[in-house]
Amino acid sequence: MQVLTIDIGTGTQDIYLFRSGLNLENGFKLVMPSPTMQIRGQILDATHRGDDLLLTGVTMGGGPCHWAAEAHVKAGHMIYATPEAARTFNDDLDWVNQEMGIEILSEDEAANLMNVRRIELRDFDFKTIVEAFNLFGVRLDPQVVAVGVFDHGAAPPDVSDRQFRFDYLEARIQAENRLTAFAFLSEDIPPILTRMQAVAKSGSVLNCPLVVMDNAAASVLGASLDTRVSAQSRVMIVNVGNFHTLAFRLGPTGIEGIFEHHTGLIDQPRLETMLRALADGSLTCGEIFDGHGHGALIRHPEKLNLDHGDFGVVVTGPRRSMMLCSELRPYFAVPYGDMMLTGCFGLLVSVADLVDELAEPIRSALTSAGGDIAPWDILD
Repeated sequence: MQVLTIDIGTGTQDIYLFRSGLNLENGFKLVMPSPTMQIRGQILDATHRGDDLLLTGVTMGGGPCHWAAEAHVKAGHMIYATPEAARTFNDDLDWVNQEMGIEILSEDEAANLMNVRRIELRDFDFKTIVEAFNLFGVRLDPQVVAVGVFDHGAAPPDVSDRQFRFDYLEARIQAENRLTAFAFLSEDIPPILTRMQAVAKSGSVLNCPLVVMDNAAASVLGASLDTRVSAQSRVMIVNVGNFHTLAFRLGPTGIEGIFEHHTGLIDQPRLETMLRALADGSLTCGEIFDGHGHGALIRHPEKLNLDHGDFGVVVTGPRRSMMLCSELRPYFAVPYGDMMLTGCFGLLVSVADLVDELAEPIRSALTSAGGDIAPWDILD
């Protein structure tokens, strides 16, 4: 039995293949450039060659590909885009046209456009992943695929996307106070989560269920599987991502508190201050939002003592070095010996929660000291 997990970030996409009967350390893995970094490279090449571009496909993560598209237009070259592809840059297509200079075309108009270089946008490319594994003699036949992405959601024109995102986080916590509340079977993804919906559309080629999850929550969930972390009854876990920093205060009742900010707008002292305030319950949503972050929520009045025990804060994420030498005595989580797969392990937990028939083998592997099958016996 196989479960394919893909944690799609800004810098990398981290791919892990779970196979039942094996200990998790024997799972095959790839850490490769993220889709937005790949598209960035294609756009930069087009800029160098002086090619006009047509962007098709679906909505995907922005950042690097967004910046490359802006630079392409500023260099004097045309970019055309279908509506779904253009929403990669902003849900407001008038903004994409007027502020970025990208011409929006209908699908029919795009199909008939000549003399342009075509680039297809998507976060989830199952065919390429299958081909990569095939090159190493591994045949993919997953019973479930799980994909993690960050989704701001499609905010109405008069609503801040930061506010919209945090309102969504708060609503999910109020409805289901657990980290797996941020994971959905593809048919259950809320309509407001347009990037997740786009992943589901790209996953229509699958002949198995698809689970899609907020990758920040997946990383925190994965970090909680580290044996030193899981031994704590209450804990603070912070995922320092390339774009966003999200911290969860966790305890016996579930999620006790949360905040989310933009990583590029904070440094170590500021992060330490926010973590201490989240721990003692004094952090306010307005404080984070006014600093151009997303927001904060305190659900549990009892303070978390960060000075008690072996460590004060658990840290994961690609920019975790921000917390090196912090006075909060951070512990850098390495579930099953691999920090880069933290999000993938969180995705696995969510699959066990959402797909009943796979719950037992996944949970057994997550809690077992090892598997009972030799890795060379299941290479086909």
